[in-house]
Amino acid sequence: MNIVYLTTEAVPFAKTGGLADVCGALPMRVAESGNRTAVIMPAFRSIRRSGIPIQSTDISFAVPMSPQKLVGCRLLKSTLPDGETPVWFIDQPQYFDRDALYGTSLGDYGDNDERFAFFCRASIMAMARIGWPVDIVHCNDWQTGLVPAIMKADPNLPETLRDASSVLTIHNLAYQGHFPRESFAWTGLNWRHFNHDEFEFYNHLNYLKTGIISSDVITTVSSKYAEEIRTDEHGCGLDGVLESVSERVFGITNGIDETIWNPSSDPNLTTNFGVENWQFGKTQNKTALQERFGLEVNPDMPMIGLIGRLASQKGWDSIVPVIRRHLQENRPTQWIVLGSGDARYERELRELASAYPDQFALHIGFSDELAHQIEAGSDMFVMPSLYEPCGLNQLYSLRYGSVPVVTPTGGLANTVVDCTETSLGDRTATGFYIYTNDPDGVDAAIGRALEMRFHHPDGWAQIVTTGMMQDWSWTKSAKEYVQLYAETIALKVPPKRKLAK
Repeated sequence: MNIVYLTTEAVPFAKTGGLADVCGALPMRVAESGNRTAVIMPAFRSIRRSGIPIQSTDISFAVPMSPQKLVGCRLLKSTLPDGETPVWFIDQPQYFDRDALYGTSLGDYGDNDERFAFFCRASIMAMARIGWPVDIVHCNDWQTGLVPAIMKADPNLPETLRDASSVLTIHNLAYQGHFPRESFAWTGLNWRHFNHDEFEFYNHLNYLKTGIISSDVITTVSSKYAEEIRTDEHGCGLDGVLESVSERVFGITNGIDETIWNPSSDPNLTTNFGVENWQFGKTQNKTALQERFGLEVNPDMPMIGLIGRLASQKGWDSIVPVIRRHLQENRPTQWIVLGSGDARYERELRELASAYPDQFALHIGFSDELAHQIEAGSDMFVMPSLYEPCGLNQLYSLRYGSVPVVTPTGGLANTVVDCTETSLGDRTATGFYIYTNDPDGVDAAIGRALEMRFHHPDGWAQIVTTGMMQDWSWTKSAKEYVQLYAETIALKVPPKRKLAK
């Protein structure tokens, strides 16, 4: 099969979240099974900081954005880290040569409707120029949501795409690309397509809704999230739309790159370790973190890690009071936080780090090296997310023996097995669920974990080792995508499978 991935993010070229990890890994893993893959993305300013050579090409073309506006671009080329999977960049400085991908701290760029309509239309033209016919166009999130609709509605669609099927992956339904109706003009299509069954959504243009309605297959990044987004609580206004196409909505859990996230070979760690010597390895890495941040050096002190955006979605309104409670009451825990985001959370965490330097370590910002070290040195990892389409840190935590304490939502529910008498008995437990997502509920879940660690060390060791032996590699996820691609091509209609429960 010939598969082209359209995305605005892919590691190592551009990243704001998990989308980049998916599109930087999945195409390589799908290619390993004998398929031909390529990635098309904007030539953001960040691509030149990736350290991977970017080549110029002699391919250029113009996109008519309106009868009076013709916008030219050229294609640049590189590869993913495997050195083989091609990445084509749409180079248009007016739209993409900016400090950030989607906006600044003041808000989204005001022309995002035009920027990403251009990207969608330019991507279609680029696919006609890369030298091979396309079987699957795999779109990702709202920024590429117009593509499946244009593939169906454009009478001038390139020949190489006329038999192609479209797949749209929703990485986070909360981001939809919602614009005024006038933005439809950027699609280049006849206004008769601006109707409820195609592009229109409450008299606006919603890029993600358009992609959902018109794609042959819709996927989400976990099976639980595929169910949740069809409910009023998590549907973000699109639950009705998703329910209407539920027979073609599937959940495939994201994977992790186990060549990068591997405690036995990770160059970022003080001491490498595996499932056979995890206690020694975690003690050494914990001690290194304690020394680095000036915490009390005590290998028996439970260290609790948190990494991610400081945003309400991630449950910081529940976890900050718990951290404060533990510190003020001098409970036997240490905390280490890596992240940035909402100024209110940053301020509260800085105040705690200043007041309790022996127990609380804080790094505002992002450090990939430190993220690996926290996973290796912490005893448990807390993710009290209000919703989590997939989540990656709980997968890293399982791999590194840091027991996850999570809310049972989205991908967290699909990847972490709550410790109960039954799951402990049949050796399937890998973490602890937060049953009520408020400070008391989070504290209770952490308390259950601490109880197990302090008073039932054999049970704790079983939870750690069971988690470390889980297979959450991209190879596993890629096989599911390959099967879905093949079914979609073979049937030329959405596969008639029910959602996984």
